[in-house]
Amino acid sequence: MTAQATTERDLTVVIGLEVHVQLETETKIFCGCSTALADAEPNTHTCPVCLGLPGALPVVNEAAVESAVKLGKAIDAGIPEETRFHRKNYYYPDLPKDFQITQYDAPLCQDGELEIRVEGERREIGIERAHLEEDPGSLQHEGGSIETADYTLVNYNRAGVPLMEIVTRPDFRGPKETRAFLAKLEEVLEYLGIFDSTRDGSLRVDANVSLVPGEEVARDGSIGEEALAAANRTEVKNISSHKGAEKALAYEVTRQRNAIRRGRGIDQETRHWDESRGITVSMRSKEEEKDYRYFREADLPVLRVSDWKQEIEIPELPDARRERFREQYGLGEEAAAKLTSTKQVADFYEDLASDFDPDLAATWVADDLLGELNYRDMEIAEMEGRLDEVRRLVELVAEEEITAKNARETVLREMLDSGTDPDAVVEAEGLGKTDESEVEAAVGEAIEENPDAVADVERGEDGAINFLVGQVMGKTGGSADPGTVNELLRERLG
Repeated sequence: MTAQATTERDLTVVIGLEVHVQLETETKIFCGCSTALADAEPNTHTCPVCLGLPGALPVVNEAAVESAVKLGKAIDAGIPEETRFHRKNYYYPDLPKDFQITQYDAPLCQDGELEIRVEGERREIGIERAHLEEDPGSLQHEGGSIETADYTLVNYNRAGVPLMEIVTRPDFRGPKETRAFLAKLEEVLEYLGIFDSTRDGSLRVDANVSLVPGEEVARDGSIGEEALAAANRTEVKNISSHKGAEKALAYEVTRQRNAIRRGRGIDQETRHWDESRGITVSMRSKEEEKDYRYFREADLPVLRVSDWKQEIEIPELPDARRERFREQYGLGEEAAAKLTSTKQVADFYEDLASDFDPDLAATWVADDLLGELNYRDMEIAEMEGRLDEVRRLVELVAEEEITAKNARETVLREMLDSGTDPDAVVEAEGLGKTDESEVEAAVGEAIEENPDAVADVERGEDGAINFLVGQVMGKTGGSADPGTVNELLRERLG
């Protein structure tokens, strides 16, 4: 019985991903053209090699190969004695030479895995292969989407940018798992220093989706090759984010379920994810491997990198760093996860924790700074060059120059909103710590002006003390330390 003949409740979702990651190198993979494309005019970062002009010969970028080896080590993949390049032949407007230099039967990384956590459960996702290839150019659809544009422009600046294509096994059983995997993969890539998530188009995802009869799924969750082949799959292309992947796949799973419920078959095809409309649309019938007519790239020699693997070091990866933070700094699981969410966050936390109390540093980075940045839809990378100002703010709190409340609710927010440094905000707002005599005077005034609250405290209603603390804080403009005020009130009231 095929997936098309089953009822909706009998179907198991099967998803495999092909993730295309731009590697962070200064030049393209087979030529010397710059990869700094952000503000470049169209078709200005090109040469005879990346345009595929007759007689131009490719030369492999060593940095791209090193980046691929680093990823292989991070996902515990096998790296063969020899690896080589092939030509993948197909016509598309943004592929100027009508073939793509890629790797076929001898990829650089083979049989790796990456652990993810979904709703508290750990899962190993198999990575079948990860190989190097060149990026094609980019298309700009004018006047509409890929379906409705008046015309399409081609920009070859991106042609030849080094790509790592990471192909997973069909181990995903739902869209949420794919989102968790992409977030974890991006985290690892950034820790390795081979990927920049802020670069436009730096991560693109194609997803193969099919529905398989539940009876074909073994107890360990595996599915046989015959069952997978019998359930026609669709390939969803042009997904560019974690959230987009979850939305696109949720839509495609629903579309296939509805088609099967109505007795229609699932065509093996390639579909485009139209993010603006939140739907997938048919692009073309799905190509098969034989359609690409792979053959060896005669202009590039065989690569031998297995020995090189031992010489290339990789940094401490996020999972290991997370565990070390819990052990070394006594952090909880949630705080450790936040503080290792990116390498820059983790580095900044460790820098603060080396000079200040680790718990104080954790609160300021994980809760205060990241919370305010998230509220403004900002990343910590946008604070580059200003982290010393955040350090100074933590120093003011640690040395009790200002209260933590004022630092968090006034100074930090003003720093982020106006770009003002912390000392200037403190001076402008008059937030310097009130001296002891002023605090004692404010405590006396609060007791004298609020006899009912004082009586409540004397009757044992301890909550009334908080009211009096609030009165003192108001009199001091919030610049007194609440803990000190609480102690002074208790002393005065016996």
